[in-house]
Amino acid sequence: MTANLIGNVGLTVLKVYDTDPGPDGIRAGCAHVHGLTDEAYFGIAGAGAIELHDRETGFRSIPITKGTYVQFPPWTLHRSVSTDGLEVLAVMGNLGLAERGDARIFFGEAADADEDVYAELRDLVKTGADGALQRRVRATEAYMTLMRNWREDRPAYRRTLERFFGRHRETIESTPALSAWAAKSESEAPSAVTTAGRWQADQSDEVFGMCGTLRQVDSLSSA
Repeated sequence: MTANLIGNVGLTVLKVYDTDPGPDGIRAGCAHVHGLTDEAYFGIAGAGAIELHDRETGFRSIPITKGTYVQFPPWTLHRSVSTDGLEVLAVMGNLGLAERGDARIFFGEAADADEDVYAELRDLVKTGADGALQRRVRATEAYMTLMRNWREDRPAYRRTLERFFGRHRETIESTPALSAWAAKSESEAPSAVTTAGRWQADQSDEVFGMCGTLRQVDSLSSA
C-alpha cells in the first residue's frame, strides 16, 4: 500500500505475467473488477494491452507500449496482457481500498454462486508462485467462456457481467469500510473518471518547461 502520495493515489509497478501462456495461449493476468476504485496504467517498458469490459461498450482491447496512458472507471472488468514484457505504472484512486476488499477476480458462475469456492480460488496465491499461476489458469478458463459469449451470444455475455458485478456489489454493501466509502462517493463524487480514455506520449507536442521538456496530458482520446 502506498502512503503519503499526492491526490491520495496508490502507485504500483506492475510486470504482467510473462511466463508460459495461459489456457487461451495468451500471457496475461486474472480478469478482475473494482467497484469503487478508478485505475490507470502508464506503459514504462515492453508491449501488451489492457482488455476492458463494461456495461455500455462491452469488450475492447487497448494496446499499451512505453508512453501509453490508459484510464478506466470503476465497474470495468479488466485483464492485463503482455506480448513483449509489458511493465506499467499502475495508478489507483482511493488509496488502499482495493487491498481492503474492493477487488473481485472473475472465476465464472460456480464461484459467483458460492463464496467458499470463490475464496478457495482467490487464496491460491497464498502458496506462492505456483499458486498464483494456478489461480491465473482458473481465471483464464472462466474468461475464455466470457469471451466466447462476447463473440457468439451477447445477451449471455451481458448477463454474465451483471451477475459478476452484482456479486461484488454485495461484497461492497456487506463490508463496512467499502459501504462507508460508497456512501461517501455518492455524496461527494470524488472521481472524475467516468469513461475509459487513452493518451500516447510520442503523439503529444513537446514544450519547454521549468524543469525540462514537457509532454502535457491535456486530453484523452476515447479508448
